[in-house]
Order: sequence, then C-alpha cells, then structure tokens
Amino acid sequence: MAFEVARSLSSPGDLASADFADKVGLSLRSFADDAVHAIERVEIDGFDQGALTGYFLPALRHGPSAPAVICVADEDITLASMVSRLLPAALRRNMSLLLIDAGNSPVRRPLKQEHILQCWLDYLEARPDVDAQRIAIYGEGAGASHASRLVLSDRRIAAAVCDGGLLRLVTQRASVHWMTGVEQVAAGEVPMRPLPSSRRMACPVLMVVGSRSMMREQEALELQAGYRQAGADCSVVVPNRIPYPLGEVENFVTVDDFIFEWLDAKLGAARRLDPVTYL
Repeated sequence: MAFEVARSLSSPGDLASADFADKVGLSLRSFADDAVHAIERVEIDGFDQGALTGYFLPALRHGPSAPAVICVADEDITLASMVSRLLPAALRRNMSLLLIDAGNSPVRRPLKQEHILQCWLDYLEARPDVDAQRIAIYGEGAGASHASRLVLSDRRIAAAVCDGGLLRLVTQRASVHWMTGVEQVAAGEVPMRPLPSSRRMACPVLMVVGSRSMMREQEALELQAGYRQAGADCSVVVPNRIPYPLGEVENFVTVDDFIFEWLDAKLGAARRLDPVTYL
C-alpha cells in the first residue's frame, strides 16, 4: 500500500518523490520475496516463437484444486508492483494467481495478445492444483482490453475483470465519426451497445473505472446498460478518490478488496454484489 501511495503522489518531474517511491517499492519486493516463498516463476513456450514468463501464486486451499485468476499487468506497471499490491487482497482468498505482462512478451507479431493469453490458459488447465472450470482473468489498463479479447475468443473463462469490449466499441464509433463526420447516435440516446450475440461475452464481467483503467464512468455505465438489457451479467465499480493537499489519490486498497470479493462471488460461494458499486 505504501508503494502505491508513493507512486500515485509522485510526479514524473519530481526526482525526490520518484526516488522515495523506488525505495519503498524495493523494500516491499524484498518483503514479498521473503514472506511468500511459494511464488513460482514459470516459463512456457509461446507457439515456438519465444518463451513466456509469469509468476504463479498457489492458493491456500483445502482440497485437491482451487480457482485461478490470470492477472494481466498494464504496460506501464511492473509485475513486481502488481505482486506487491495484489498479495494482501489475494492471500485471504481461496484462489491461485498467475501474474503476467502481456505487453512485454517476447513473442513477435503477428501473434495476437489473446493467443498469448490462451497459452497461459492452456498452462493453467494442465495444472492439477487448478480447477479448470473456474479460471478467471483480470486485466489492468491495456491489460483490460487484452482480457476482453480473450473472453470473446475463448469460452473457457469463468469470469472477467476487463473493459467489456469498450475500447473496441469506442474505436469503432470514432472511426465512423472520422469517415462520415456524423455522430453515430443522436444526443440523449445510449451510445454504447453490447456486441452482437455471436461476439458477446458469455461469462460474468466486472468493469473497473479509475486510474488503472482506460474507460470513463459514463461509457462504462452506458455499456453496462446495454449488456444488462441483453440479459448479460455485467457490473461496474467506481473507486473513491481521497483528497490530499496537492490533489487526489485513488482508494486502491478498497478497490482491490472489492475485485477479489467479486471474483470470489463468481468463482465460489461468496455473497452476491450489486451491479454498480461506488467505493
């Protein structure tokens, strides 16, 4: 938590703040290495075009297998930072985590990111300590868009924290506007619609609005309305922002706890959560 606060409050031009954030981050990564020795560094083949590297944190489970979550980091966030932040929220849950950085994969184009993620999905399915029927995906920033494309192309995913296909819909609408010079919908109408049934997400979806996402609240709520009209399970969470003398910082601790509680509800037997939550 200290690392994320320091990183949020530091600005690119503030060398002192950035140096402090780096020192806190190094200390927390050292703590994670010492306290959680069970983290496995795993390496798999990616379509014979290079090795893919990730980190697997086994669940503190009671039974032969447990649910698992593929966590896809944003392009600007290191895996070490993601591990340090998610560990406190994940250790209280009966689920395994696989943390990967799809943006920095050595696999060359034209292989798509969803195909890279399918390699990791195959890996989890082959593990005896993972319940293959309860594998979820969680993406941050650009990773949320990668997660959406995986869900649309592979129905093995049981739950997804992603952008719901929002980036694709916004891009399509912008392309139409650029080519025609006309807005796609009239003022006052709901501009976001779910994808056609053949391209609709079959699993429950959670969209997270905030500093770690690429979506705005209004867009997420409009897209959710369209999905729910079609009978889809789609929820939205909007984080609180805490004021401080130089601005605001997001209450990411509460957000992370909510995300994993939602995953618990979809992968296990936790309580039912509201479709729209303001933290």
